[in-house]
Amino acid sequence: MPEAFLILILFQLVGSALQTVLHLPVPGPVIGMFLLAAALLWKRSRIRADKPASSFDTPALSSLSRSLIACLGLLFVPAGVGLVTQMPVLLANGLPIAVALFGSTLLGLMVTAFVMHRATRDRPSPERIPDTGGQVL
Repeated sequence: MPEAFLILILFQLVGSALQTVLHLPVPGPVIGMFLLAAALLWKRSRIRADKPASSFDTPALSSLSRSLIACLGLLFVPAGVGLVTQMPVLLANGLPIAVALFGSTLLGLMVTAFVMHRATRDRPSPERIPDTGGQVL
């Protein structure tokens, strides 16, 4: 498990270094997460067909990842504390923040509706799809 944690910290460090050196507007840990995902996908694509797919993923990294995901709710506590500490800034800019949240939500809904309309244009309407009693397969 320590080697898996070291892998995660190493990718976070590389992401933070890239963010600092290249002055990217994306947080370093997010860059590190994408680099880790890219490295795992690249390693998976290099596996021959006769090898099992599990050989690309170490059990320790999988176990650590599952443990961190199980504690994900706890990881939002620092973000909540950060919001509370910045309350004067949030209150001073309340109207622009509310307009941005409302506008982005509305825009997201409209784009989703447009994409769904275009994606299902050639399909039968839901009323004409036979009911299988909830059975998917």
